[in-house]
Formats: sequence, structure tokens, C-alpha cells
Amino acid sequence: QVQLVESGGGLVQAGGSLRLSCAASGTFFSINDMGWFRQAPGKQRELVALITWGGSTNYADSVKGRFTISRDNAKNTVYLQMNSLKPEDTAVYYCAGDIRRNLQRAVERYWGQGTQVTVSS
Repeated sequence: QVQLVESGGGLVQAGGSLRLSCAASGTFFSINDMGWFRQAPGKQRELVALITWGGSTNYADSVKGRFTISRDNAKNTVYLQMNSLKPEDTAVYYCAGDIRRNLQRAVERYWGQGTQVTVSS
């Protein structure tokens, strides 16, 4: 069984910072891309940032220059450092990992349970 467990959400004032973490646990062969998505009330889930196993990154235009994604492959953990937060960053943030459980299975996307980030004005 594979689990992604997030931590680090909370309430912060506009201009503040938060750091999200997401650790993958269980039995699996490899983790490819890892990323963060978010979903605000009444809106669709959207990509925030993605990072490959090798460290290449991709960001939504709305967070470029403010958010930084990183990962520790030895710890199967991905991080999202969020600076200069804005009220429009308020959402539930979900971690995702593209994981191959064994060589007989295809890569599948697993999701964390979500963590609330609220930015007050």
C-alpha cells in the first residue's frame, strides 16, 4: 500500500510564508514526478508545481517567483516553499506522486489527503 502524507498547512497573513511537506510511504519500486496541486472552493483542481526525479521543475504562472518546489529522493519527500502568499493562494493543497509499485505494474498517480492553506488579507 502506498500513502502520501502532507503536513505544513495553516493560516497565514498576506505576505507571509509556509512550507508544505509530503512524504511517500509503503512498498514501491520507484517514484517519478512529484507535485503539488490546489483546489479552491468552487474551482477545479489546478497544478501548482511539478518536479521530476532529476530535479527539473515546472510552475503555474500564478506562483512563479514566489513558490519553490524541491524533493529529497532519499526520503521520498517533496516540499513546497511558499513565500509572498496572497489571499488568492487560499485552497486545499494536494500532493501527488507518480509511482511504480513494481516492475509488473504501470506508473500510477497517488494523491495525499490534502492540507488547507488559508491566507488572510
